[in-house]
Amino acid sequence: MIAEMLLLVAVPALLALAAGWDVASFTIPNAIPLALLAAFAMFVFAVPLAPATAGLHLGAGAVGLAAGFALFAAGLIGGGDAKLFAAAALWLGFRDLVDFALWSSLFGGALALAVLGLRTLVLPATLATQGWLVRLHDAKSGIPYGVALAGGALMTLPNADVYRFLGA
Repeated sequence: MIAEMLLLVAVPALLALAAGWDVASFTIPNAIPLALLAAFAMFVFAVPLAPATAGLHLGAGAVGLAAGFALFAAGLIGGGDAKLFAAAALWLGFRDLVDFALWSSLFGGALALAVLGLRTLVLPATLATQGWLVRLHDAKSGIPYGVALAGGALMTLPNADVYRFLGA
């Protein structure tokens, strides 16, 4: 029951929280990837997951962290995005890592086009009082890529290998 609640409720809620926080502030608090990490640790013991399988998921998270920080170092994504990518990769494992990256890339492209399109429009005065929307509309601001990462993880999660462990 705990494993199901973590996978079906906690993980999607934390991903949605990360996306919303990123849109609102262009940051993802460290607490969100840490909560995903802690939830995975609880999941490992609740299932219980074989040490080798848990190790493979940890490896996927490490690869996700290395890839994320390479993109961060190149100035392509923020540090919160890198940590969120790693935390989602931890849950998805190597088997679903490519699907996650592809979905995130597709959502990232669509998000970039949408935000760039929004920035060509004049922001109505009634919306200009919303700080998050003003930041999103500002051409000097980046793209809240946590939205794309959360979307990619949420698209990948329902078909992810991790669900197989619930019936084990």
